[in-house]
Amino acid sequence: VQLQAFGGGLVQAGGSLRLSCVASRTILSSNTMGWYRRAPGKQRELVATIRSGRDAVYADSVQGRFTVSRDNAKKTVYLQMDSLKPEDTAVYYCYTKIEWTNYWGQGTQVTVSS
Repeated sequence: VQLQAFGGGLVQAGGSLRLSCVASRTILSSNTMGWYRRAPGKQRELVATIRSGRDAVYADSVQGRFTVSRDNAKKTVYLQMDSLKPEDTAVYYCYTKIEWTNYWGQGTQVTVSS
């Protein structure tokens, strides 16, 4: 499975961005899809994940500001990011887990200026 992310960029604090990630093939709704990020000098961290039958999972730092969703027909997972903060600056990676294997996209840079 290949994943390609879109939608990163430069935005001012308080602004919004929407990330998209398209898979090369259909991902079952029972498979988790989501987003991680890596800020400069920090380890990669979970941002949000989604799978059918379960509530979406969010990092505490983005709860209430970010919304993860997916369109299985379009093989796409989205991350709507609102009320962005400078500390949200990072490379964002989409991912999916199929059986016991994690698949990662190439990453898209999000920069939030103060």
